[in-house]
Amino acid sequence: MMIGLYLLPLALAAVKLPDQYNRLLEAGLAPVEKHLAAEPAADLQTLEARPGWRHFPSAILAAAVLRRAELGTRIGDLLARESESGAYQARLDHHRDTYLWLEAYRLLEPKLDEPRRARWRRELERNIAGLAAECALRQDFPWYNSPYIRTSPNHFSLWASTVYLAGRVFSNREWETLGARVLHRFAAEEQTADGYWGEHSRDGPTPGYDYLTLSAVALYYEHSRDPAALQALRRSTDFHKYFTWPDGTPVDVVNDRNRRWAPSPWGHFGFSHFPDGRRYAEFLTGFVREDSVNLETLGRLAQNALYYHEGPTEPIPQDLPAFSHHLAVPAGMRKSGPWTVALSGLISTQAVDSQFYLDRQGNLSVFHERLGLIITGANSKRQPELATFRERLPGGEVFHLPLSSRLNGDRLSLAFRSFFSDLYVLPPTEKQLRFRFSVTGKGRPPEEAFLTLQVCLKPGEILETESGRWTIGAEPLQVSAGRVRHHGWTLEAGAAARLTWPVYPFNPYANAPETNLSYAVGALSVPLQLQGGKGGLRPHEQEITFTVEAP
Repeated sequence: MMIGLYLLPLALAAVKLPDQYNRLLEAGLAPVEKHLAAEPAADLQTLEARPGWRHFPSAILAAAVLRRAELGTRIGDLLARESESGAYQARLDHHRDTYLWLEAYRLLEPKLDEPRRARWRRELERNIAGLAAECALRQDFPWYNSPYIRTSPNHFSLWASTVYLAGRVFSNREWETLGARVLHRFAAEEQTADGYWGEHSRDGPTPGYDYLTLSAVALYYEHSRDPAALQALRRSTDFHKYFTWPDGTPVDVVNDRNRRWAPSPWGHFGFSHFPDGRRYAEFLTGFVREDSVNLETLGRLAQNALYYHEGPTEPIPQDLPAFSHHLAVPAGMRKSGPWTVALSGLISTQAVDSQFYLDRQGNLSVFHERLGLIITGANSKRQPELATFRERLPGGEVFHLPLSSRLNGDRLSLAFRSFFSDLYVLPPTEKQLRFRFSVTGKGRPPEEAFLTLQVCLKPGEILETESGRWTIGAEPLQVSAGRVRHHGWTLEAGAAARLTWPVYPFNPYANAPETNLSYAVGALSVPLQLQGGKGGLRPHEQEITFTVEAP
């Protein structure tokens, strides 16, 4: 879920770490303690049915970090009981909880009596043995990406970090060696020079899930001091600090798995080895509210508090009036005053059967520091109507993924079958951002083609165009949209533009379009006028200019 902009001032103002972690842990743990006191016999199924209480076992590490041994012991006994019955293992992603339980065991062990210590250890080792088997099976595969390992790299790295820590805690040399081998490779070979771990391939990032892989490598470094892991954390800090919007959310246009992701609580301690990383951790923590800490977040905040490295801070891109940063792959960010623009020419033309990978079909996102995301380049799947470009060739076949791309400064070039486009982002003023697409036709023109921007419309707010005035709701709209006014911004798109609302993007977890109106977007489309004629190329056959104003 996207975090509201009313939180922005808190995030930009420095919060003191790790003190803020501890305050958040106290706030998040209080309702857990109250509920367990009222219903001491509650099982995991009952507890996790409460809103925000999925991954209930995360609370055990918060209790251990705050030295609440009695509460931690009560939760650990519950987990042991549920593990013995098999209910613990039946839950999705229970391996994440196993790490938190293991870490709490490490902290609480001196206070556990011998029968309890033996019971917890028996169940932990039984659960971790399965993770060790999965790691051993994959340790020598060609790449640690999903086409090879048949799971996500973030899962594999987290399995390995839990196995590694268990090897150290339980003096299991085989587990320690196995986990270290996998995690050293994640740090030294699997991470790109740009500082991310690709989920499907190394050709582009998956920013949200990248925090999870970072957390695994960071935990490994805490106990191994492997120099390769520290270098990976440095590169990861550089990647994330640039590819994060001013509202703390990961940049959407470069993500091949998720259109949306909240400010992440994962892995802050991995950033905290560096002055700018400590500031970035402060920035992210500023978006977490004491009255709305879900339980998985609680566990990750506890991990951050446990391993945080205090020291001086340095400014991050979000603190600066301007910055520019490009990756080695065709993706980049630029901030100028209140405007931050992300460009992506990342290409993934292969057919991906998995519902969990999106088509890389979006290329431009525009964020305003006061008004938030105005244009999103978030990707989708099986939805050409949301692609930046789509073309229907003679014969009826529709294409919406680029064949080739190049990012050169603020010029993004995208090649399709019947044309290529150059997108130029012009230097903005305080109140205005302009960008234009120059389209060059090539060969036989398409039957039809469109340029589409996904505009972020807010349910309940007013939309104005030359066609009229509406309150954004579930009622469909298809209107002329040469000039669109909404949420404090104005977008001029030219007389040919049409706006369609609502368009529900693809949800990979449901393998279907979203159903929540708050996730819908408006599709602002301009037809391409490619007429053909003599010669194979028609340079600058059409120019399309957009102006965004935020007075």
